[in-house]
Amino acid sequence: MLESTNKALKIYESNVVGNRIYLDAKVVSNWIDDLFSWLFCTLENYKDFAVFESKEKELQLELESFFLQLNYSQAEAKEKQLSFFNALPDLHSTLLEDLNTVLEFDPSARSKNEVLIAYPGFFAIAAHRIAHELWKSKVAILPRLIAENAHSKTGIDIHPGAQIGKRFFIDHGTGIVIGETSKIGNDVKIYQGVTLGALSVSRDKVEEKRHPTIEDKVVIYANATILGGKTVIGRGAVIGGNVWITSSIPAQSLVYHKSEIIVKDKQSFPETLNFII
Repeated sequence: MLESTNKALKIYESNVVGNRIYLDAKVVSNWIDDLFSWLFCTLENYKDFAVFESKEKELQLELESFFLQLNYSQAEAKEKQLSFFNALPDLHSTLLEDLNTVLEFDPSARSKNEVLIAYPGFFAIAAHRIAHELWKSKVAILPRLIAENAHSKTGIDIHPGAQIGKRFFIDHGTGIVIGETSKIGNDVKIYQGVTLGALSVSRDKVEEKRHPTIEDKVVIYANATILGGKTVIGRGAVIGGNVWITSSIPAQSLVYHKSEIIVKDKQSFPETLNFII
């Protein structure tokens, strides 16, 4: 028993003594869910403005507590909380444009309410815009927790540092990866399995642009991989499924992977197919 206690103490001291225990990921997850519901009034009781206003104050105080846990002073925590909530009207306006884009281009989307409560792509975009706002203010850890919360729920991994323009549309979304220094313009559409990544991973490149630039009105279809900080996909280009791109593509280009599919009548096939496993 004593030996077990000593081992536990050693582990405890190595993790806690002299170090700061940071934010609880589950608490942050609940906060981002509550903020999303509040932003779009997805709960019935938000029809009452007094309830809506009370929830705003609750969200503000909780965000302030996050900053305090991150070792900001009381004054800094208050300042950062106010800065974030002052930015929310513009952020909400941008998200409404994203929402309308889903309704415009996705024939399976029947209503705004359906998109808000059942579309992982839109939730991932909303979480990213919230995380990015905090990232711009140089807040530690919290933006990453928000991004990872969205990743775990949707399968869409967007680094909070990525810059994404207006009217962004993610269809299906599962498996999308968008790296930290990616720059995405306005009116871009991305399908499942797309990667906007770096050509290599190295600590000495931390200050460099490692991920691609996607200009306005680009469409990137499923499972396309686009790599490199110097790679630019020109305005209006269409990137087909399953392509691998490591160099820039001119504006208004069509890029696609050519594959051959042969269909024959199996009844008249001259040879027996033998499969050995």
